[in-house]
Formats: sequence, structure tokens, C-alpha cells
Amino acid sequence: QVQLVESGGGLVQAGGSLRLSCAASGSIFRITTVGWYRQAPGKQRELVAAASSGGRTNYADSVKGRFTISRDNAKNTVYLQMNSLKPEDTAVYYCNSALSLGSANRPLGSWGQGTQVTVSS
Repeated sequence: QVQLVESGGGLVQAGGSLRLSCAASGSIFRITTVGWYRQAPGKQRELVAAASSGGRTNYADSVKGRFTISRDNAKNTVYLQMNSLKPEDTAVYYCNSALSLGSANRPLGSWGQGTQVTVSS
């Protein structure tokens, strides 16, 4: 089983950037799809971006062109580079594993504590 820990959140002004990190333990990380998810107050958790073990990616329409997911399998880490941040990006961000890109909206693991991202206007 892959265990994932998120970090890198913070407070940033609209238009700014942040890079989130998801550090994984477990030897199967290299063959696991990993997704970034977020949950804003009063809203359901949603898939933001996902990356397969082979490097294919997909994104929610709301973040396309602004967010980039990448992975460094040597470091067992997945990143989410967030540029041109908007107040509506404010949420707790989580990472989790999935069977495939196609099933990234049905993550497999338990949820960690996440990392808070707050974008001020």
C-alpha cells in the first residue's frame, strides 16, 4: 500500500504561485497513478489533476493551463505546480492513489491531512 503525505500549501495573493508536494512511501509508487484533489468549504472533494506511472496526465477544466502535475519516481514524489492562482482555488489539497487515469475520480487510499491553500483577492 502506498502512503502519501502532502506539503507546500500556504497563503498567496491572487495571481501568485505555489508548488505542492506529495511524498510517497512504498515500492509500488512507481506503478501507481497519483492524483491531486481539493475540497473547499461547503463543497465536495474534487479531482484536480492526475498523473499515471508513465507520465500521462489529465486536469480538471478549471485548472487547465494554470496547474501542472509532475512526478519524480526517483524521489517518490508528485508535484502540483499552481500558477495564476485565483481565490476560487482556495481549498485543502490532498493527494491519493488510483488504479488508472480513468479511475482517478475513485481514489484507492485513505485521505491524509492535506495541505491548505488560501488565495487572497
